[in-house]
Amino acid sequence: MLIAAVGDRLVVRGQRAGEPEREGEILGVRGDEGDPPFLVRWDEAGHESLVFPGTDAYVRHVVSTEGSA
Repeated sequence: MLIAAVGDRLVVRGQRAGEPEREGEILGVRGDEGDPPFLVRWDEAGHESLVFPGTDAYVRHVVSTEGSA
């Protein structure tokens, strides 16, 4: 099960050899306690979509540096 927070990155691996990964910023988390579906703004096109990630996806957690000295 994927768990995410707003600001994390969703990465979907390519389906075929040589196909690039798709990546986008998670704008919203609709499930309970960080569960999918996720509202994602995709980098390559800038469009937003509601995503129920499959086994070909993973979350890259973004660590906030806000408040660090």
